[in-house]
This record gives sequence, structure tokens and C-alpha cells, in this order.
Amino acid sequence: MDKLRKLINEIKEYGNKNNVPIMSEETINTINKIINDNEIHSILEIGTAIGYSTICFASNKCVNNITSIERDNDRFDIAVSNVKLSELNNIVLIHGDALEVNINDKFDLIIIDAAKSQNMNFLNKYSSNLNKNGIIIIDNLSFHGYVGKSSEIKSRNLRQMVRKIEKFIDYLKNNDEYNVEFIEVGDTIGVCKKKNI
Repeated sequence: MDKLRKLINEIKEYGNKNNVPIMSEETINTINKIINDNEIHSILEIGTAIGYSTICFASNKCVNNITSIERDNDRFDIAVSNVKLSELNNIVLIHGDALEVNINDKFDLIIIDAAKSQNMNFLNKYSSNLNKNGIIIIDNLSFHGYVGKSSEIKSRNLRQMVRKIEKFIDYLKNNDEYNVEFIEVGDTIGVCKKKNI
């Protein structure tokens, strides 16, 4: 286990040094607690990056399998290498755009941590892959503190992106399908549980 812990720390260090967007340790710990509390056995992760969170969750004793999708070529290659080094055999990595990949399996937990402007599309596409009583977690909902301050942002592109996230948060707050809890860890996560209608 020490070898795996050392690898996880090295991946984290690499991510921080090279500006790779990886989950904060606080967020990892919070999601691991959700995994344990809800006896999560299968995970679909949208956005592998370099495999940091993938390996962290795959090393949780509750988790039997995790499938993770990444479209960036370089990051995907690094993730493959890191997964190999981890020697964990419960990880499947898929190279491709998550909006074009088709997956038929069902999962206890779906983690959306990819292009923030596509959150709504990811949610719509993959909600059918959620097991009954499953959970969807969306990361980075405060988007580095910009959310709620879109009118102050001078950059047009950034302002549009933040407005999209704000609109998505409004949808989560007012939708009929999920009960959503916002947890202020890291960059804020939304934890969505299907309503029993």
C-alpha cells in the first residue's frame, strides 16, 4: 500500500507542477466517504486527466470497478502509464470524447469532472447509466470562485463559461429528478440523488 500511496503523491505533485486540473485532496476524501457510506461498487468517471482521482477511488476497498473517459491524447497516455504503475486491475480507461462514447453498463456512482460548459450534456447523456439509488457527483461548481460573479468578468469567453455553470446550478436547484446537495469542498461539488417519485 505504501508503494501505491507514494505513486498517488507523485501523480498529485506532477499535476500541481504542470497545471493539470486534478481534484483537491479534500474533494477526494469527501467522495471516498460518500463511496463508503453508500456502498458504491462501480464508478463511471467523465474526465480522467492523468488518472489521479481514478487511482484514488480505485484503491478504495469498496470499489470493484471504475471506468474513466479522457479525450486529451497526452493526458490519456500519462493516465495509462500511471494506472499500469498502480498495478490496480479494477480500472478501465477509455480514450475519446465523452459526448461521443457510448457505454451500456450501469454504475452506482457517476463523477462528472470534464469540460464545465458541457455539464448539462454529460448529465443528460449518462443519467441512464445510473443504477437505481445511484449518485451523480459534479465537481468544480464554484469554478475557482467565479460562479456568482459573472457580471464582473471582463473576458467574454470566461464570462460565457461561468454563466453556463450558473445556469446549470439553477437547473440542479430547481429540477424534478434529483435531490441535490452542494458541498463546499475543493471547488464545490454537487451530489445528486434521484428522487423516489
